[in-house]
Order: sequence, then structure tokens, then C-alpha cells
Amino acid sequence: MARVIKVFEFEKLTLHKDSRGRYLQQRELEKLYEFNDTNNNNYFTGIRDGVRFKNYVGVIQLGGLTIEILPKTDDTISDDSDFETWHGALLNMLKVCKHINVNSVSEANLKRKHNSLLDLYFEMYLEEVQHLLRVGLIKQYRRDSSNVLALKGRLDFNKNIQHNLIHQERFYTEHQVYDFENIINQIILKGLTILSDLTYNSDLKDKIARLKLSFPEIKEIPIQKYHFDKAKNNRKTVAYNRALQIAKMIILNYSPDIRSGQENMLTLLFDMNKLWEEYIYRMLIRAKRDDIQVSFQNKQKFWEGRTIRPDLVITKKQDGESDTYVIDTKWKVLDVKNPKPSDDDLKQMYAYNLYWNANKSMLLYPSSRKVEERFGNYWKGREINELNQCKIGFADILDENLQLNFAVGNQILSKLF
Repeated sequence: MARVIKVFEFEKLTLHKDSRGRYLQQRELEKLYEFNDTNNNNYFTGIRDGVRFKNYVGVIQLGGLTIEILPKTDDTISDDSDFETWHGALLNMLKVCKHINVNSVSEANLKRKHNSLLDLYFEMYLEEVQHLLRVGLIKQYRRDSSNVLALKGRLDFNKNIQHNLIHQERFYTEHQVYDFENIINQIILKGLTILSDLTYNSDLKDKIARLKLSFPEIKEIPIQKYHFDKAKNNRKTVAYNRALQIAKMIILNYSPDIRSGQENMLTLLFDMNKLWEEYIYRMLIRAKRDDIQVSFQNKQKFWEGRTIRPDLVITKKQDGESDTYVIDTKWKVLDVKNPKPSDDDLKQMYAYNLYWNANKSMLLYPSSRKVEERFGNYWKGREINELNQCKIGFADILDENLQLNFAVGNQILSKLF
């Protein structure tokens, strides 16, 4: 029977039941340890009899267990409604950042509380494959060596003597074949096979079975990363782009259990630092102001071969002149009663101000509470009467209805000028 456990980032799961009844079984914990070891301990920290999650959010499917890791912007004690609120917020952030295809996943499916993030990606994939089958899979030329009844291509003399000494009506040749047997279709088929092994959703299992029956007979091969490099992008394959992206995510993050086959694993994890950065960028673009230009991931030479790169640079034009502002996003929870950035973060913003000739910059943190904000002064680095300032800003991720705040772009701009 499938189990679903929801946790927030930086929470822990152990072999012992916590106050919510959440726990890991020994074989599940061992598989998590093994996964973490092979990924440089990036995703969580091993603790006694368990794991403590880091700043990666998303979902881990491990046999019949689904662990959903959610973001959170305060340290209050959580109740069940908190999990639903942040589940919805994460899905909408992924939509905004185009990690979930809005056209493939309906609003109704996004609002289904029982849907895990993986189920949504699985559904996206099946919709894409269904579309490809409907319009017709591509055929490509390939080289084939086989016994045929008519002479075509190049006769392989050695193999022809070996195979056809008696059956002289046949010819062993190397020739071109135009059919569905190509790496792109093999990748798509492999994705279907993995989903069939992974999902416990009966509706999805039924849909996968029907799609595989509609697939032409092609050889199923083990797919590795280099196979995706061989899948050339051209005019004929453009319709495959979305399906190939999702197939790559599924196949390369899939860890089958060779020994028992009971604890197959699939992970879909996002670094909240990067997701927060991209989300803020897209929200600022969404604000659509004619006098504002938002630039993402600029960089300049800093020292020798090293560069520095603020997250966002904003240029505001007014009366024929322009002012520059720098924003660096930080996915951290500060004490809202006494918010203090680290010295390293302040020094970093100081360098950004000098390199981008900005008078004002902002360290932008997430929050779901109202916090007083003001600019602080750097005491060196500018001529007298020139500003050199930085402030701590807080972005309201959730609106008054506890939904993702789509007005946050204008709110952030108002904090700068």
C-alpha cells in the first residue's frame, strides 16, 4: 500500500514515529542514505536513525513511499492546513517558472489535494506522448544487416556464405531501413516503462498500458545520459521537445533496485535558492513597467579569472537618465523581530554596488509576516553626498487568502524606489 509523507524543508524523518505519525522503515532509510552518498550529501543530512532535509524541495518516491518536501517561510508550528497551503504555493511557483506546463496540467489537477508533484509530471508526460501518437511518431533512416529475399543495399559476402549456403534464394545485406526504430522513440518508450513500474495511481497505470499498446514495435534499450545528446533537435523533432525534457527528468533520476526490485526510486528535487531567484525574476517581469528593465544573472570580472554575479539588476529610466539597483535573493528565514543579515552578505552587496554603480541594493528574503524595512548606509566607497546603501527586504509569498502572491513584483519595486 502506498504511503505519503509531507515534510517541510529542514525537518527530519527517522525510524521512530514523530508527533504526526511520520516515520521511515529501515530499508527506506538505507536507500535514502545510499542515494545521498552518491549525490555528495546534497539533498539531506544523515542523522542518527534518520535524515534531516536541506533546502531542496520536491518529491522522492521510494517503492510505495512518497515523501513530499515543501518550502516554508516561518518557524511556526505547522498544522495540516499549512501543508496544503505550501503544497499549492510550490506548484504555482513551478508553474510561474515553467517547470510545469500549464497547457498540459489543468487547473483542476493542480488543485487536487491528493495529487503528488510526481503524479502531475507523470500526467504531463502521458499527455505529451498521447499527442505524439495522435499526430504520428517520426520515422528515420537507419542501417540494418539482415537476411532478405531481394538483393538491396550492399551484400555482406562472408555472412551471406555463412547463412545462405543452402538457402541461395536469400541475401545477407547491409541496407537502409526507414521505420520507427530510432533513439527518440526509444527514449519515449523507456519513459513509459519506468512510469509503469513507479506509479501506484490506477488511472495512470491504465493510461500507460493503453499508450504502450498503441506504440509501434520497437526495441527497448537501456537509456543513458549520452542517448539524449544523440537525440538531435530539428524541424521534425520539435514536437518531441517537451516529452523529451520530462523523459530526461524521469529516466536520469530513476534508481532501480537491482537486488529486490521493491525499492525503486525516483527523485524530483529543486534547490529553493535557485527557484526563489527565478520566481522573483519572473514576478518582476510580470510587473510590466515601461520605465523598468530587469536583467537576470549578470556578471563582471572580479579578481583574476573569477567573476561576481548578482541575481537581479534593475535599471530605472527617468528624465533621460537611469538609475541602477541590485537585488540578491536569499532563501533564508531571518528573525523578523531582529532581522540581521550576515557580514558576508553585506560585503557581497557592497561589491555589487561598486561594480554596477548602484546607489541602492537589497537583500531580498521570503516572509509571510509584515516587517519594517529601511536602507542602511555603507560608510566608504562613494564620494561625499553620494548614496551607498543596502536594505533587507521581505517579499510576501502568500496573499491574504494564503495563495501565492502574484502582486509581489510591484511590491518589490516599491521597496527600492
